[in-house]
Amino acid sequence: MNIMSNTLGDLLKEKLNQLQCHFTWRPQKETIDLDDMMLRLQDSLTLGKKYQAASYNQLAFVNCLQGHFEEAIQNLKEAEKILRENHQDEFERRSIITYGNFAWVHYHMGQLTEAQSYLDKLEMICKPLSDGPRYTAMIPEVYGEKGWSLVSSAAEYYEEANECFAKALEQDPDNTEWIMGYATALFRLESFSGTAESRDQNQSVKYFRRVLELDPDDAMAMVQLALKLQRLGQNEEANELVEQALKKNSDLPYVLRYAAKYYRQSKSVEKAIELLKKALELTPHSGFLHHQIGLCYRSKLKYTHSRRRNPEFQQNPVLINLCKYHFEKAFDHRPRSFIRAQLDFADICITSGEYSRAEEIYRRLVELVDIRPENMQSICLEAGLFELYQKRSETNAVSLFLKGVKIEYNSRERGKCRMNLEKWADRKLSVNAQDSEALGVKAFLYQLKGIKGKATEYFEKTLEFDPGNEEYVSALSQLHI
Repeated sequence: MNIMSNTLGDLLKEKLNQLQCHFTWRPQKETIDLDDMMLRLQDSLTLGKKYQAASYNQLAFVNCLQGHFEEAIQNLKEAEKILRENHQDEFERRSIITYGNFAWVHYHMGQLTEAQSYLDKLEMICKPLSDGPRYTAMIPEVYGEKGWSLVSSAAEYYEEANECFAKALEQDPDNTEWIMGYATALFRLESFSGTAESRDQNQSVKYFRRVLELDPDDAMAMVQLALKLQRLGQNEEANELVEQALKKNSDLPYVLRYAAKYYRQSKSVEKAIELLKKALELTPHSGFLHHQIGLCYRSKLKYTHSRRRNPEFQQNPVLINLCKYHFEKAFDHRPRSFIRAQLDFADICITSGEYSRAEEIYRRLVELVDIRPENMQSICLEAGLFELYQKRSETNAVSLFLKGVKIEYNSRERGKCRMNLEKWADRKLSVNAQDSEALGVKAFLYQLKGIKGKATEYFEKTLEFDPGNEEYVSALSQLHI
């Protein structure tokens, strides 16, 4: 009997693996923080029914991974109910992912007959829609929901999300949901610190404008477009958009938080705090909101890089404690993914003279693996500056800056690591032209820039004063290939 059951289960799983749903897409238990994802999805349910079905679908996936099967089934029933209410004419097309998730959850519960019944439903729905796989159809509704799932999972999936929305728009070019998704993925990709050579940094503007052409009441498009226009210096239009968005949807946390970011960047810090606290009442577990509030209090501290020359910045313990409280709350549920909040917390610790606490945070962050390259470069940069200026350890600082530079991702942080290495090496060589460590750094930086002649010259100089260094010997032999 067990053998028969296992055989049926194996055959069923082969069919399930053909589905397009959360259980077959890339984000899995090993690559996402499930507790953080759960909180963020619960917050996203406040977005209104337009996107709630997708959030319930993804919430079911997370609940199933955590073994909460009954909750997962309830989530999927909610998704199905919303789809029936909001998309009567296209319910079957919209239900492909929900039914796929139903099949997988029942499979994980050992309810193979129920799982097969959902596969049968999918076969009936997909047969007229596709000549391809039996149990799915690559239609805009599938690409679009996959895009929303990826864009809400983790930064490493934004590129793939972008591709999904592009495919949805190929078949359905005027669908505001997919245009908004495409604009959102672009907006987030553009916020990364990668250099502009590889990406148009303002491409999302075009698509947010297109959303507003088709749906003039979309407050989310308004506030995100306002943030892009603010960066471009088009402040008058940006301000009008934010005010309009708040009039239309002043009770949506996502609108409030982006509007608050706009006001903070416009130096209207009190207004930003007011909006963020209102949003926090609606979504009390939002790490993003806590981080933004922390940034507002840091702005009130007039926190700049000149802090070392201005002791007055350390004379407001109330504001410092508010910063620390909100930054710590921000990464409380996201220790692997919310790197920026942890770096900001460490920086506030430096301001208040808590060097050992800052050092502990940097040590833990430097040891992280499999995180986004620009995040690790940020860690290396800020931990390196801490070693250089607070601990007076040039060796550790250089090691960290080199680690940041060696990560092959062109970001602002990598550029700053490189600049700090250049300044350090030039200063050392002005005192001692035979300093082998500084010569080696100069050689490596020339090699990185592709200036082989200078790199060779400096590696040869380095080996004059440090002839047994295997790293330099190896680097020089590579240059001669």
